[in-house]
Amino acid sequence: MPPTSPVRDLTPTLLREWSLPSVGDSKYSRGQVLVVGGAARTPGAAQLAGLAALRVGAGHLTLAVADAVATAMAVATPEAGVIGLPQDGKGSVTGEGVGLLEDDLGSADVVVIGPGLDDAELTADLLKGALPLLGDDTWLVLDAYALGVLPGMKDAVAPFAGRLVLTPNSSEGGRLLGRDLDDLEADVPEIARTYGAVVSCQTLVADPDGACWRTGAGQIGLATSGSGDVLAGAVAGLLARGTEPLQAVCWASHTHAAAGDRLAAAVGRLGFLASELLAELPRVLVELGA
Repeated sequence: MPPTSPVRDLTPTLLREWSLPSVGDSKYSRGQVLVVGGAARTPGAAQLAGLAALRVGAGHLTLAVADAVATAMAVATPEAGVIGLPQDGKGSVTGEGVGLLEDDLGSADVVVIGPGLDDAELTADLLKGALPLLGDDTWLVLDAYALGVLPGMKDAVAPFAGRLVLTPNSSEGGRLLGRDLDDLEADVPEIARTYGAVVSCQTLVADPDGACWRTGAGQIGLATSGSGDVLAGAVAGLLARGTEPLQAVCWASHTHAAAGDRLAAAVGRLGFLASELLAELPRVLVELGA
C-alpha cells in the first residue's frame, strides 16, 4: 500500500478561502440532479437526498422511485419531477424500467443512485442497466445499497473513474474493501484509489490522487436514519453547480457535519432528525460566505 498523505483539517477559514464557484441565475445553469432510489418502504431516503441537493443550490431535481409511491412523492415534493419505476411484489425497485430514465440519465448533470433501494440483486440489475445510459459528462454519486453491490461491479463502474463519488458509512466502507475498516486515514484513501472515486466516509474525505481531509465538525446525532442520504444529496447539489469534485465533497461533508452541530446546540446531541438537517444546510453555507 502506498504511504498515506498527511491529513489536512477542513476548517471554516480554509473553506472560505476555497470559495465555491459562482452560479448562474437560471435553474438549469445551477445543474440538474436525478436521484434514483426510493423503494416502496423507503421513499423518504430519495426525497431527503433530492431536497438536500436543492438546499445547497442545485437548480432542477428529478426523483425516480417505486411506482407505488411515485404519486405520493410528487405531492409531497412539489419541487421535483417524479418518475415511477417498476417494482417487485415486495416494493423493491427493479432494473426492468431503466429505459424510462434514458432521457433523464443522459441529460442530468449529476445522478445519485442508491438512497432507499433495499434489494442487493435488484440494485445490481438497476446499475447495470443505468450506467451505460449516463451522459459522457455526468457525475455519478453512489450511496447505500449501490455501494453494497459495487465490489462485484468494478468493471461496470471503471469508465466512471474520475467522475465518481462514494459516500459510505463505516460498514459500507468495509464492504467496499472486503474487510473491516480499522484505520480510517489509511482505509478511506484506499477506497478512493481502488474505485477511482472521491470518497466521504465518517470524518474523512479522500481522492484517488492521495489528498485526504478531515472535518472537525459533527455530532454523534448524525448517526441516524437518513443522515447519509442528506450527505449524498448535498454532494450532488454542489457538483451540479459546477464545483470540482474534491471541493464539492469537502464542502458537503463539512456543511453536513456543521448542520449537525447547529442542531445539537438547538435540540440536543441526540434526537434531531435527518430531515431537520435540510434547513440548516443553506444557513451553514451562508456562514461560510457561499
